[in-house]
Amino acid sequence: MEMELEKRTLRRITWRIVPFIMLLYFIAYLDRVNIGFAALTMKEDLGFTASMLGFGAGIFFWGYFMFEVPSNIILHKFGARIWIARVMVTWGIISGGMAFVEGPTSFFIMRFLLGAAEAGFFPGIILYLSYWFPARHRAGVTALFMAAAPISTALGSPISAALLEMDGVMGMQGWQWMFILEAVPAVILGVVVLFYMTDKPEQAKWLKDDERAWLVNAMHRESASKAGSAKHGIFSGMANPRVLALAMIYFGTSAGLYTLGIWAPQIIKQLGVSSMTVGFLNAIPPIVSVVAMVLWSRHSDRTGERTWHVVLACVAAAVGLVVAAGANSVVGLIAALTLVNIGISCAKPPLWSMPTMFLSGAAAATGIATINSIGNLGGFAGPAMIGWVKDQTGSFNGGLYFVAGLLVLSAVLTLVLARSQKPTVAAAEAVAH
Repeated sequence: MEMELEKRTLRRITWRIVPFIMLLYFIAYLDRVNIGFAALTMKEDLGFTASMLGFGAGIFFWGYFMFEVPSNIILHKFGARIWIARVMVTWGIISGGMAFVEGPTSFFIMRFLLGAAEAGFFPGIILYLSYWFPARHRAGVTALFMAAAPISTALGSPISAALLEMDGVMGMQGWQWMFILEAVPAVILGVVVLFYMTDKPEQAKWLKDDERAWLVNAMHRESASKAGSAKHGIFSGMANPRVLALAMIYFGTSAGLYTLGIWAPQIIKQLGVSSMTVGFLNAIPPIVSVVAMVLWSRHSDRTGERTWHVVLACVAAAVGLVVAAGANSVVGLIAALTLVNIGISCAKPPLWSMPTMFLSGAAAATGIATINSIGNLGGFAGPAMIGWVKDQTGSFNGGLYFVAGLLVLSAVLTLVLARSQKPTVAAAEAVAH
């Protein structure tokens, strides 16, 4: 009877919450990386070098870094519904404003402001999931949410490429239309969030009484079981050595993710194909990675193992980047980029299941935000380094090797963290199960 109630409750909250937050992340990721497609024509129109493009694309994450922790503290205090709505409307307006940049300075400023506006969205959703799903189910649910990023690339690539063809409509360039039209859904969905999201299980009128009672009790039991060992205060979340280690691990995976998001279209383009062909080819790797990510994270949940699920995925992504650097055919390059996509996508859900094993309350809010804000600086380091190396050498290869090295470092740090924290993690996992 208890098992049946648990299944029914989890099924209901999964269908209510997960498709909607996937849609939100789909739009967030599209607005974050559509610069990679805009650059196919924008860089000539505005006279950008590869270094300018890489720096401007990556400076987004400095805005993200500076405002991430305060944003998540506000979300924890005032609720996800109001704060996620604010985040989405603000970033939608700024993303649309990207259509009106006129040179490097305005480009850098708008990308920084976009990062500041979007700060708190991703860690806010990760924190939000920890309010609704018991720890043993979290990697699988997180994987479904995070699948929106590769799906966004898969569907967004041909859409972005098609919008680039709008050159001359009402006197504007195709890349300007792309920024404007892809920003509109963020503003609309920001308003929808106000009416659709529910902050906590206690407020879920859409659950039956017995389902709501089971969920509230399950989450309270989990919080109580962590009460003795978990950190709760704001500063303990930021200063915890495990949080800082996870942030550095996430740094490598973010460098890989945004190297793909921002530079993959141009890496494919250099093989001499059209922008529309780039759009369709760039959609192939993320489609494969979505399936791999869901299966990998479910295996991680089923076995309760997190460390090797992160390590092996990081190593696979690093190998893919090295192979991509040497690829000289479309088939070889897409195969290599597929391996990179699979590795990076598979590493993230088990990695994001780790912090809530030893953090709760305000510490979870600040800890998750700290991991995301520091870790996402990899989204600056990877793309910026690739742009700089491209300008210096005329090739993407050196930058791809650099990002591969960061992913190997992430794998090594994951093993070191697991070894140093083995007794604590084992105890936390025992509680989770």
